[in-house]
Amino acid sequence: EAKEEHGKEEAAGEHAEEEAKPISMDAKAMAAAGIRVAKLEKSLLNEELRTPGEVIDNAYGTTLITPRVDSLVVRRHAKLGDELKAGAPLVTLSSVEVAQTQGALLIAEQEWKRMQSLGRDAVSGRRYSEAQVAVEQARAAARAYGLPGSAVGRANGEFTLTAPHAGRVTEDNFVVGERIEPGRTLFRLVDESIVWVDAKLPAENAQRVAVGSKADIIHGDVRLTGKVVQRSHRTAEGTRNSLVRIEVVNKDDSLHGGDYVDAYLDAGASKDTQLAVPTAAVLQLEGDTIVFRQNADNTLDPVSVRTGSVIGNRTVITEGLKVGDVVVIEGAYALKAQILKAQMGEGHGH
Repeated sequence: EAKEEHGKEEAAGEHAEEEAKPISMDAKAMAAAGIRVAKLEKSLLNEELRTPGEVIDNAYGTTLITPRVDSLVVRRHAKLGDELKAGAPLVTLSSVEVAQTQGALLIAEQEWKRMQSLGRDAVSGRRYSEAQVAVEQARAAARAYGLPGSAVGRANGEFTLTAPHAGRVTEDNFVVGERIEPGRTLFRLVDESIVWVDAKLPAENAQRVAVGSKADIIHGDVRLTGKVVQRSHRTAEGTRNSLVRIEVVNKDDSLHGGDYVDAYLDAGASKDTQLAVPTAAVLQLEGDTIVFRQNADNTLDPVSVRTGSVIGNRTVITEGLKVGDVVVIEGAYALKAQILKAQMGEGHGH
């Protein structure tokens, strides 16, 4: 192109180059070329911020499965990666303390049933109350160990931990026969129907993102919509970034903890109305920044413009166009290519 332009200058001598001529196209030809036009109006522009993010487990849907008493692992019912329903058995344990609690509960329930069958008139009020208190205490002790609140089966010390909610097993940290201390994590159960995405932004940008605003999450070919649920009030000293947390409904189990994604956040609308066009409609032609405008005779003419800020996918126009102008918003590259092709033809003609 540089050589052709130089050749044109030599051929034209001291004369200036001719401006690109308007392009004449009817509606059918424009539609075939994918060219769309729209009338310019001033509007409030919403800015979209793009930032990387990391998928983490929803802490409100995560449970650590732990025993509450010294136990021995007897049987495993679930394994890493299993998708479980609420109430599904996870692991069967055995404990001497649990055996004692089961025995005490069994005796207390039998005595309480006997007192109830006799009735208050046949026994003293003290004995009746003692039996009632004893069974309540035995049931409370059983629940403290994670057992049912009533005697079930034999007092052999075996008990089964079950899933408190539906979810996937993402941690599995024991073997059958191992002795387990209270509080030791056996399983990590995560409800992945809703996940969190932690996005980090410069502090000044993070403050522009409102809690409750919409966010789009992109992971490969998957696009999901989320909602900003938290904005950190602290700024990292090293990076000067702040964290924005996004809650995402995990459709089709698309996201998993540790995945890296792109987050698009709504930074709010501009304060004043502005004249803007899609950024794809702004092109460079012969050193000028141009937008194609449709004239009264329906010809399409490249107009030099001065641009301002890029907000989201739109570019502010500060000079060269006015409200009411009809401009090309899609297919501008096809028009530019047509002009360049015509200029090349003129160059060969010289």
